[in-house]
Order: sequence, then C-alpha cells, then structure tokens
Amino acid sequence: MLKVEALQASYGQSQVLFDVGIEVNRGEMVTLLGRNGMGKTTTIRAIMGMTPPNGGTVTFDGKSLRGLPSFRIAKLGLGLVPEGRCIFASLTVWENLTATATSGPLGRSRWTAQSILQLFPWIAERRHQMGGQLSGGEQQMLAIGRALMTNPELLILDEATEGLAPIIRQEIWRVLQKLKATGQSILIVDKNLKILSRLADRHYVLERGRVRWSGDSRALGSEYDAIRRYVGV
Repeated sequence: MLKVEALQASYGQSQVLFDVGIEVNRGEMVTLLGRNGMGKTTTIRAIMGMTPPNGGTVTFDGKSLRGLPSFRIAKLGLGLVPEGRCIFASLTVWENLTATATSGPLGRSRWTAQSILQLFPWIAERRHQMGGQLSGGEQQMLAIGRALMTNPELLILDEATEGLAPIIRQEIWRVLQKLKATGQSILIVDKNLKILSRLADRHYVLERGRVRWSGDSRALGSEYDAIRRYVGV
C-alpha cells in the first residue's frame, strides 16, 4: 500500500533523513519508533508532502506522491492525525468532524459524525462544545475522529498517546485495536513498546534519521531490551 524507499529530507542545510525505507501493507498496523528528534515526524511530513523530500521515492497504491501538494495526497486516501492534534479550536466537536467529511478515494462513506461519536463516547457528550474547550485527551480523540471522517485507506498517527493520562491512552488503544480488527491500515508513531508489540504487525526503529532496526512483533519481543534503548528517553 505505502512504500517509502531511500527517503531523504532536510531543513535548510541540515539533513534529517538518510535513505529511510518503510512499507505498510493493506490491513497492517506498522509503527515508527525512536526517541524525540530521530526523524519520525519528518518522515510523516515527507510522506504527506508537508516537508518535500530531496531524495528517494514515496508511492501509495503504486502512485508516486513526490511533488504532490498535501491536500492531493490526502485525497488519495491518507488520513493524518498530526503531532499536536491541530483541531479547530473555534469550531464545535460536531463541526470539527463534519468539516472534513468525505467519502474517501473509493467513494465509501463508512465513517460519519454519528459513528465517530459512537466510537468515542467521551466526546459524544461534548459534541456542542468548542474544540478549544476540550482536554488534551479529548482533543486527541477528536483529531483521530476527524481523520477517520475522510474515510482514509491509510490512517497515520503522529505521537498517538504522548502526554495523555493513562485512562485516555487505554481508550485510544482500544479504538486502534478495533480499527485494526476491521481491516484499517495504520501507520503509528508512539513509544509504548509493550502495547505496540501486541497491537502492531511490524516495526521500524529510527535513530538519527536512519532505520536502525525493523521486524515483526515476534522479533521485537526477542530483542525487546535492545530496542528499548533506542526508544527510551
């Protein structure tokens, strides 16, 4: 589904990504792991066209994404939950959801505002509240719901649970497990190795802009202590 090969990206004169390669197959949950500042968010931004790569290839369902503006990449079926959530603070929960509603690239309207509120009962009770009045955890749920409202083929989450209360994290993991069970393809950035080793199919570890390790969850379990050193603070 998604194939990234030899991806390079820079900010000014500073190169951040060095020949990064990752793949996400249809129906998989794949993780990007690593400490802060290792290139995970830059990889996501390069995939989405927000930080134009200066080398390598990015293809989605066989179509090159290089040079496409972000909105066209999104229309191809990539739904992004960005780091920092970036919800619309001056819109209500309901308006945040309906503002991004589309039938997706295949014309399937699986997700509606009502079904999102059923998925996230926490924000259903706050549907008429402004986005800026929600807690950080509620905003993250709303950001996930907003991305699902585009009916994406691939859902991308950057720092899915960072800084959230344990009870909110549990709710988000529950939702992601449910999404994966229905066949939703997911690419996720997070640091919770124990949860991700159970939920995800495959993993990539980034260090200083390079993929230092990749493998499935069974391999991650057998090398857990070594990989934790790449992910820990």
